[in-house]
Amino acid sequence: MDTPAEKPRSLTGAEAKRVKREALGIADSSRPRSRSAGPVKRRVKDEGTRERVYRYRFYPTEAQAEQLAKTFGACRWVYNEGLALREKAWREHRVSVGFAETCRALTGWRRAEGTSWLKEVSSTVLQQPLRHLQAAFQGFFGGSSKYPRRKKKGRSLDTAVYVRTGFTWREDPGRPGTGAVKLALQSEPLEVRWSRPLPSGLLPVRLTVERDRAGRFFVAFLVEEVVDSLPAVFVAGSREPRAVGIDLGLASLVTLDDGTKVDHPRLLRKYAAELSGLQRELHRKKPGSRNRAKARQKIARLYVLMGDVRRDMLDQLTTRLVRENQVLVVEELSVMTLMAAAKGKGRRRKARLNDSIKDASWGELLRQLRYKCAWYGRTLVVVDRFFPSTRRCSHCHEKGPKLDVSVREWVCAGCGAVHDRDVNAAVNLRDEGMRLYWLVASALPPGRAVPSVIRASELPGEVVVAA
Repeated sequence: MDTPAEKPRSLTGAEAKRVKREALGIADSSRPRSRSAGPVKRRVKDEGTRERVYRYRFYPTEAQAEQLAKTFGACRWVYNEGLALREKAWREHRVSVGFAETCRALTGWRRAEGTSWLKEVSSTVLQQPLRHLQAAFQGFFGGSSKYPRRKKKGRSLDTAVYVRTGFTWREDPGRPGTGAVKLALQSEPLEVRWSRPLPSGLLPVRLTVERDRAGRFFVAFLVEEVVDSLPAVFVAGSREPRAVGIDLGLASLVTLDDGTKVDHPRLLRKYAAELSGLQRELHRKKPGSRNRAKARQKIARLYVLMGDVRRDMLDQLTTRLVRENQVLVVEELSVMTLMAAAKGKGRRRKARLNDSIKDASWGELLRQLRYKCAWYGRTLVVVDRFFPSTRRCSHCHEKGPKLDVSVREWVCAGCGAVHDRDVNAAVNLRDEGMRLYWLVASALPPGRAVPSVIRASELPGEVVVAA
């Protein structure tokens, strides 16, 4: 009987160093042998601080725009070349290449005659794509993300990350929180539109420069600041925390337990006719022509407009909910499952449903609720997805039959109460969320705060679904 082929083993030690040096062009480490390798000391954040991003639009000069275009292209090239190097090393030589080796390879690329144009971009900026590549592989091997893929011009976002050694910041004494920021290898500061001030007296940890599909330039400052918690909100005349049940849907983006409904702008439907006209215009243009590029720019600007309106609406909504309530209760959603590909009979209707789910941006809404609750001392309770919030009567708690999506009102067979589908679900979510909240709060030691997020799926099995 034939024996199974042995799995190839990776090379290590001196043989791996020789392969990296001779076959892959990765120089050996230049660290002196007399120095002993110690643990890497990471920068420690001050106690009580949180990382926060402030994003502003800026208007570069012609020279700055040209230099940034080179930077974006170089970052994209370095990422792709690092990915190709790691794939080649494992596929042909069974050698593992990490972040340190790709950085040494980057030094060789900058010195090579054919790629000496990389010297026109700051080396600290070019190291950041390699860090992103390392994080992408760690996520892939950890099972939290897919295998990294190559970046492509026009498909990938044009972005560059500058650490503290890659920019200078001068705060304006007359206008605290604003100032002059100058990037590496640029002679003039950026013309930033300061829509709001940065925290006064703080030096940004790093900044990210990006160019969107519509050609607009933005700079995002990452700062570490102390975010003060909001005052606790209680029910009038008691010490019980004020809670709100939030039901997400498509008929109304958000339905609260008090009957309040918030409609989403339905931007894809609002701009459908204009978008279709622009896409037909793009189809008539000759590939590679300047008129085709102009038509693509018009479509990009329309999508940018929809994205800006959607983000602003969600930001205002989530901020209001967090300010007015101490406990916020939502239902766990698997957006990817809900947006399964449309197949077979009814696929056109399912495709339209998927577009509506994308337009609603449930994932972004929940993301904003999570981090704002953590910032401002609130608690977000995530009820299990199998909890029958829609089918259960909020008055007598009798569980009714399964309801079709088209049914917006129903009558309880037990008590005869007439329910609005979404309002009833929001009330049930609030009650179940408060049950889980008190279950967790009562088990905490004295003086310890309730966590910012409580997930029913992470609690013991007997408390996932209410009896």
